[in-house]
Amino acid sequence: MDRSAQFYESMCERRTVRDFSDQPVPVQVIKNAVAAAGTAPSGANQQPWHFVAVKDPDTKRQIRQAAEVEERELYDNRASEEWLEALAPLGTNAEKPFLETAPWLIAVFSQKYSFDSDGKKHKHYYAPESVGIATGMLITALHQAGLVTLTHTPSPMGFLREVLDRPCHERPFLLLVAGFPAENAEVPDISKKPLGEILSIR
Repeated sequence: MDRSAQFYESMCERRTVRDFSDQPVPVQVIKNAVAAAGTAPSGANQQPWHFVAVKDPDTKRQIRQAAEVEERELYDNRASEEWLEALAPLGTNAEKPFLETAPWLIAVFSQKYSFDSDGKKHKHYYAPESVGIATGMLITALHQAGLVTLTHTPSPMGFLREVLDRPCHERPFLLLVAGFPAENAEVPDISKKPLGEILSIR
């Protein structure tokens, strides 16, 4: 009971951050977090995920440029008024400087199928659900390491596969920004639903 309570208190401190420091983060921290994510349960234990950790400044710049193209289209044309109203309290816009400032970007890919050593194709089952679970564990692992994250999901995200040279059977799932918060970082004043609204015990 003590451990569960301590873990809850730790997770209550987690916040999504959009203002990152450029302070370096050792690659081993990223490796440990991804290794933890790789322990996630998956359909038929097929582990249908691949993570690309990016620290190269030129690659991060390419990702930012491509992401902002999609984001401008979203804010100008794709998003409904209701969607924009929901985003307004968070202060988001089409500019994504954190994609270059943060020391690490972790692109998460979902694999619809795989190939064995003989080149035979094998379908993956419950791939989106499995990758979602692994991504949640990755966010948690980075938080436990003392880092902050931002889940970035520009739509569409096909450019990630091109920039990072991933195969056609992998689909971009999410781009996770990771690092330390900037000294002047601010987070929205938000709250979470109380336990009574999200849990029923029968």
